[in-house]
Amino acid sequence: MINISTPRLILRQWQDSDTAPFIQMCADDHVMRHFLKKLDATEATAFLERIKADIKKRGWGLFAVELKSTGEFIGFIGLHVHPPEFEIADAPKIGWRLLPQYWQQGYATEGAKAVLKYAFRNLRLEKVISFTASINTPSEHVMQKIGMEMVREFEHPFVPKDHPLSKHVLYEKMRSDYLHIPFC
Repeated sequence: MINISTPRLILRQWQDSDTAPFIQMCADDHVMRHFLKKLDATEATAFLERIKADIKKRGWGLFAVELKSTGEFIGFIGLHVHPPEFEIADAPKIGWRLLPQYWQQGYATEGAKAVLKYAFRNLRLEKVISFTASINTPSEHVMQKIGMEMVREFEHPFVPKDHPLSKHVLYEKMRSDYLHIPFC
């Protein structure tokens, strides 16, 4: 069982007690504003089951995140593999989603740095990508803070072309570049 620890966070396997706040997070207007739609309880539960199955299959994935100080579930941070028909995703994607009361406190950056380190040092992945809607500047700033570099903009193939979320930014980090950074 993998646990990734940072000064303030534990990235861990999912527990039954995470389900209710996860469903709440997926139904929150503010959290889901950069997605095509909010998820209802059935959709969120199905998504959580897919997350758990991915971790069981690979040994890694989108991990539940808790605060060390309180043990509270605050969201997820981790790696996700998109289906092959999504051509832009040619490597595992690092991603995060946190409950809004935990935003702007550096948790996404702290956890994502730890996941990136784990991806390159433990899993020995050659490349990690991340992408988001161009209007999602908070997530784009996290990508920049963890040392990823913008590759290009693209139209998301699963979003209608005239939708405000259609335009996306793609970031990546290569293992060879990561290992040459002295503080890693």
